Amino acid sequence: MPPREPDASSDPSATATTSIDPLSLEAQVCFGLALAARGVIGAYRPVLEPLGLTHPQYLVMLALWERGSVSNKELADLLGLDPGTATPLVQRLVRAGLVEKHRPHDERSVVIELTPEGRALRERAEHVPHVMVRRLGLEMAEVEQLRASMHRLITAAAQAGPPTEEELAALAGRAGGRRAAG
Repeated sequence: MPPREPDASSDPSATATTSIDPLSLEAQVCFGLALAARGVIGAYRPVLEPLGLTHPQYLVMLALWERGSVSNKELADLLGLDPGTATPLVQRLVRAGLVEKHRPHDERSVVIELTPEGRALRERAEHVPHVMVRRLGLEMAEVEQLRASMHRLITAAAQAGPPTEEELAALAGRAGGRRAAG
């Protein structure tokens, strides 16, 4: 049996020889990620509704179920949010009776903690991950692969740094050649 030709989707060097326009939407990693994020978050909506949570509120609750109590800044850091964005999320959860805020000895910071109702909600929420995996039609091996790929991508994006002089020159039209899509 002759050796198989490498599949273009699994061979990074094959990208340069494919006929996909590097500026097409389908070639953009950022576009695919944006669509996937919107789609997955939308799929969570009807699952979280019976719990009385939106997806961002669910993320806050996950952080609190995991950590117990956090400052607003710690919460924002955990969720990759600006502290000003985390505050209204917490306020809505306070009004719902799921969390409470109090000031420790340092009057400048606020600690966010679960109420008994917030702790009790965890038992009902334990079904959410399994329901979502089933709704999305994924196998656990695929979920683990996705998780590993996301962690690599998040790390790479955080470490990317500013564009190099060569990249800036190419963007300014001072260098030729086609670039890989991103």
